[in-house]
Amino acid sequence: MEEIKENQTDNKAFTEECHKVLMAVSDALYAIGGKWKLMIIIAMARGNKRFTEIQRQVTGISARVLSSELKELEMNGFIIKKVENGYPVTIEYELLPYSHTLEEVVGAMTKWGMQHREKIKSEQSSGKLKNDKKPNN
Repeated sequence: MEEIKENQTDNKAFTEECHKVLMAVSDALYAIGGKWKLMIIIAMARGNKRFTEIQRQVTGISARVLSSELKELEMNGFIIKKVENGYPVTIEYELLPYSHTLEEVVGAMTKWGMQHREKIKSEQSSGKLKNDKKPNN
C-alpha cells in the first residue's frame, strides 16, 4: 500500500514538472512562435528599422502580416514603434533590450537549422529519403 502512495506521489511530481515545462514552452511559442516573428527580430538586429526595409529582408511576408506581427512584437516588449512627426512622417521600429534575451535561442536554432539542412541534403544524395521533399535553398 505504501508503494502505491509513493508511486502516486512520484507520478504527481512528474505530472507537475511536465505541466510546468509545457506551460513554459507554450508561453515562449505565444511570444515568438509562428513563421515570422524571429525572422523580423533578426532582420531588425541587422539594422533594418523601417517597415519597407524589414519587408524587403523578410522574403515572402505580406504588408498586412508584417504589420500584425510588429504589433504583437511590440505588445510582448520586444520592439518599440517610433513616430517622428514632420513632413513626411517617419516611422521606425527599434529593438528593445528585452529582445537580446533571444540571442541564445536564435543561435541554437541557427546551429540546429544548418545541421538539419546538411542531414537532409546528405540523406537525399545517398538516397536514404523516400520522398521528394527538399529543404528550401
